[in-house]
Amino acid sequence: MIEIWNNVFMQFNRLKDKSLQPLPAQHVDTGMGFERLVRVLQQKSSNYDTDVFQPTIRFTEGLCGKKYGDSEKTDIAFRVIADHIRAICFAIADGQLPSNTDAGYVIRRILRRAVRYYFSFLDVKKPLLHELVPQLAEQFAHVFPELGQQVDFVKKVVFEEENSFLRTLDSGIRRVEDVISNAKGKNIDGPTAFELYDTYGFPYDLTALIAGENGFTVDEKGFEAELKKQKDRSRAATALDMGDWTSLSEQPSGKFIGYTTLEADAKVLKYRSVKAKGKEQYQIVLDQTPFYAESGGQVGDTGILYFDGEAIEITDTKKENDLVVHFTDKLPANPSAPVKAIVNREVRINTEKNHSATHLLHAALRSVLGAHVAQKGSLVNGEYLRFDFSHFAKVTDEELAQIEAIVNQKIRENIPVVIKELPKEEALKLGAMALFGEKYGDVVRVVIMDPAYSVELCGGTHVGATGELGIFKFTGESAVAAGVRRIEAVTGAKAEAFINEQFEILKAVKTQLKNPKDWLK
Repeated sequence: MIEIWNNVFMQFNRLKDKSLQPLPAQHVDTGMGFERLVRVLQQKSSNYDTDVFQPTIRFTEGLCGKKYGDSEKTDIAFRVIADHIRAICFAIADGQLPSNTDAGYVIRRILRRAVRYYFSFLDVKKPLLHELVPQLAEQFAHVFPELGQQVDFVKKVVFEEENSFLRTLDSGIRRVEDVISNAKGKNIDGPTAFELYDTYGFPYDLTALIAGENGFTVDEKGFEAELKKQKDRSRAATALDMGDWTSLSEQPSGKFIGYTTLEADAKVLKYRSVKAKGKEQYQIVLDQTPFYAESGGQVGDTGILYFDGEAIEITDTKKENDLVVHFTDKLPANPSAPVKAIVNREVRINTEKNHSATHLLHAALRSVLGAHVAQKGSLVNGEYLRFDFSHFAKVTDEELAQIEAIVNQKIRENIPVVIKELPKEEALKLGAMALFGEKYGDVVRVVIMDPAYSVELCGGTHVGATGELGIFKFTGESAVAAGVRRIEAVTGAKAEAFINEQFEILKAVKTQLKNPKDWLK
């Protein structure tokens, strides 16, 4: 018997003191296992015998020269690969790249687990997973076309990741062999196994496998103890002690009105304290706010909340579920007093310039480098912009100059920035670019800077016309991951200051060279 469905009844919110508070809206969360349902419908004895996994398994057979069904060990490897490659590819196509932190670390661990299985059980010693990407894109083209649209990029990222880990496997295996050859007994202690994991990225189960093949055991309890110590250190460094909300009003949480104004009269709905790394802060939710909450690469607004003349500085603004949360280092004497919310105008305007510049830059990159360019991340604040995008080679100086020239031309054209709210399907028909990894509702916000040049779905704030940017200047170009490049740039007064600084450096160099006429020679 297998479970194909489970229901979770949402009824209470557990408070910090462990008491249960009835939720204002109680509902049922239903979950159904897709693969298990297909298994039932297709009358198979295993999920992996269905047409969800079989195409990938058969393709893998052709790559490794082994047959599914021949042995339990190889069958497990085939299943792990078929299952993991889907998660890896879909996540990368949806905007999440492998990394050492957060969701990116989950993708990296899944990928490395798949590599370990084909390395150990299918006897494949070269990158294999990336070869499965085109097959997977074709199989799921009708349900996840985003993978097909980025198949070369995803294949490149997967190849670089598995190629890198294969080198780790090779060095790790040599390290295990050294430990075994120098061991006095027949046991690898916990700290050594943990060193292999922590320093070399070498999975514990692979250490245990190699040890077993050589008649050794591994101190699993010792390894787990070392791992727990590391997790405890990490947890202590990032621990949050969040108090319960103190509610002043039961009305629905407020809305963001900061697209059209930087000031608003408001009132506090609720607040709470938050402690992290020994520092105490407070979070405040208003009934309405002009403060933009960090989203889509744009940083959260800063500014002041005035409570009967008492100024409370807002150091950041973030989203928590559907709440706009204002961060402050202290609470007002009277949280119930009427609030005057005022956003830091200079920082917001400079941030808007840099955000609008990323749209102009994105279009210019696609024009010069090709339609394969897709945004893979961004940071937009009042000082500068950072834009990550898919591309397989260093952007040359000539290409950078061409891209920069296009952006500055669009600035000089002083193109009106038109913002519309449209049904998602209608926006996509206009050619609006949706960013992978972003979630959109049925009605979306479309930012248009010349319908023939830049049309993007975007929830951020922007200038009224491109001329407000003044000037755009690159400050750096680099690699951040396999197949991902990063550009940093400045606009407006910051760009002017950067250019003047470069001229001062040039002037100093010329002075040192005694101002020769042909000083480059």
